[in-house]
Amino acid sequence: MKKHFDYIVLGCGGIGSAALYWLSKRAGAAVLGIEQFPLFHANGGSQDYSRIIRLAYHQEKYARLTPYAYEAWDEIAAESGVSPVTKTGGVQIAYQDRPYRQIVEDYATAMDAAGIEYERLDADGLRDRFPQFQPQSEVVALYQSQTGIVDPSRGNAIHLSLARGYGATILDECPVISIQPDSHGEGVLIKTEQGGFTCDRLVVAAGAWTSTLLESVGMKVPLGVTQEQVTYYSTVHLKEFSIGEFPVFQWKDDYSYYGFPQYGEVATKAAIDACGRTVTAKNRTFIPDPDREQQLEDFLKVQIPNFVGPKLYSKTCLYAMPPDRDFILSALPDHPQISAAVGAGHAYKFASLLGKILSELAIDGTSRHDISPFTFSRPALLERDFVPSLRV
Repeated sequence: MKKHFDYIVLGCGGIGSAALYWLSKRAGAAVLGIEQFPLFHANGGSQDYSRIIRLAYHQEKYARLTPYAYEAWDEIAAESGVSPVTKTGGVQIAYQDRPYRQIVEDYATAMDAAGIEYERLDADGLRDRFPQFQPQSEVVALYQSQTGIVDPSRGNAIHLSLARGYGATILDECPVISIQPDSHGEGVLIKTEQGGFTCDRLVVAAGAWTSTLLESVGMKVPLGVTQEQVTYYSTVHLKEFSIGEFPVFQWKDDYSYYGFPQYGEVATKAAIDACGRTVTAKNRTFIPDPDREQQLEDFLKVQIPNFVGPKLYSKTCLYAMPPDRDFILSALPDHPQISAAVGAGHAYKFASLLGKILSELAIDGTSRHDISPFTFSRPALLERDFVPSLRV
């Protein structure tokens, strides 16, 4: 095979497969994707059947991007005939007398600024709309009808299949040894276990492996890697939790709980966001934490009692998170021919859009979207004493 490409993408998960698609749609066979594991592996963060997709967001910089995320998924659905998005409606919930109510109010403020419609519900309104919820005291809740599920198993497969159709080459089981940018900004040498490849522009979408790859170009990026998990329950109340009967939910409290109607498995699925132990991509395990399983089940038994049934299984994944838990979506300051993306544990809903933005950065040198909040030059990535903030 040839050794030089105009564009190379490192990592073929959610964001990387999207970048491959959008690049190859414009550049055809001049695109190469490199993945260290077999395609569709379960070692990173782009796996399983369901992620939340929503217009509701806690900050305006994300809320204004959400309509374009839906548009990007709609485009690949129209092109492939397979939709990765299923709309279910969704609720954000917090107890009225607890500090986490402010997080829900932040969602409302951001949606107001972005012109996104939603409904406010109190505890009675929530029970009337969705009697599966049994809040133990007064809550504030926001319902947004366009919230739903985006399916990574479909999304990644669609992106990769369409990219191949446009002529892209994809190498899996091909670990990268190092990245060596030309000092004049005119190209990059990528050394791999299958030999060396060169390109004019490089996209790094390597999730938990991003810091290690960027160290080879002299960058130290403060990414924390955590091992997270989800649990599926074989509830006997299947119809109550079918699509159309039950929404996606996020419940903001001392921990942030979230869950789905039955999809992918004949079971419900729930998790606690961003509370896993710190690991590295090398020392992580695939063994779920039984204490977190119990904590999740205890919460669900009180708040959504029929949601729970015999545990079908739990599975783990990795989050790669900057200290402010904002995306990284930027060219490298000293090597503008290299762009990188880090999803901060909440990016899959945006994956196709982020891939499109990365293709714009690689081909055009700029994007039509405002990605200025997601550069390498922000305080969270530069200041050693930055206080982490991981709630979204």
